[in-house]
Amino acid sequence: MIGNETQDFTKLSDFASVSTGGKVLFATDDFFAVSENLIADSEPIFIADKYTEFGKWMDGWETRRKRIPGHDWCIIKLAINCVIRGLLVDTAFFTGNNAPKFSIQAALLTPEEEELIPERNAGSASSDRDLELVSRLHSEKWKEIVPITPLQPGYEETRRNYVKVASEKAWTHIRLNIYPDGGIARLRVYGEARPQVPPPDQLVDLVSLLNGGVCEGYSNAHYGHPKNLIKPFKGTGMADGWETARRKDRPEIIRSNPDGTLQFTGEEWAVFKLGFPGRIQKLSVDTAHFKGNYPYTVKIEGLNLECDWCPDAKYKWQNILKPSKLSANNEHWYERNSDIITHIRVTISPDGGISRIRALGYVSEI
Repeated sequence: MIGNETQDFTKLSDFASVSTGGKVLFATDDFFAVSENLIADSEPIFIADKYTEFGKWMDGWETRRKRIPGHDWCIIKLAINCVIRGLLVDTAFFTGNNAPKFSIQAALLTPEEEELIPERNAGSASSDRDLELVSRLHSEKWKEIVPITPLQPGYEETRRNYVKVASEKAWTHIRLNIYPDGGIARLRVYGEARPQVPPPDQLVDLVSLLNGGVCEGYSNAHYGHPKNLIKPFKGTGMADGWETARRKDRPEIIRSNPDGTLQFTGEEWAVFKLGFPGRIQKLSVDTAHFKGNYPYTVKIEGLNLECDWCPDAKYKWQNILKPSKLSANNEHWYERNSDIITHIRVTISPDGGISRIRALGYVSEI
């Protein structure tokens, strides 16, 4: 199914993006614009009078007009083994030069198989030698998870092409085919991580999306979605974190309590399912890039729940980190020793933004 309406699967993590660890490994042609642009985290832009020595500058992947047999394609390594639930193929600003059709194939490759892919020279066409080397992967025979599908041009009302994927298998690499040539601005690959279970004596980030962590609910995401909090690398800016709107019920005048703390009303929250149940030993709350808009305090609670969290149900949350004052543009670490939990709830007061959270602990059986 393809359509222009936003789908539920976009609430999941994007495992092709640069910020989660995705990487372009091969492309048949990068003449006008390199395929690395496909997996950039930023929204595509258009600069009317910007040109390069090759032609019009475009914020996406654009190949030359095909004048030889075949069609163009590229291989993207996903951040982790994952089940792909859906895709967004964004043709923004490619109006007379968008790829007319596309398809997606997928594979589960070993490190040895990945080494067969020749070293990439971004910004040029692949040589006959490169094509010969990459042919050893037989990527044209990979599992087709999206058949040849028409693409709409990159006008605002038609640019976002959403596609649901039915396969339940986990994949490490995808092949994006365009028919026969043209441009795509961005590719988003939404899914669920399927990592190997770490040994019980290994300290791991239990909430990381690479370990299967998922955001299951939140109160407000006006400027940035809380799923950004569990990305594996440091945040690149405020847009790469979780930021709420300013609460309308905040006091007209901020007053202090006798102990020096400030009086605020209201709070915002986000709930995360851990990739593995476990005991949290260390917590990190990073306010990087949030300087005039960080929360006053943060609180973290845990829950042991064998099923998915439901916003309408009543749960007895256990305290892991009591309300703790935060500071601007700073990484805050806390030593903890929680019970075995499957979910955490991060509550900020009264509002604001944080960049990343880490929940380091040991995997345990429920």
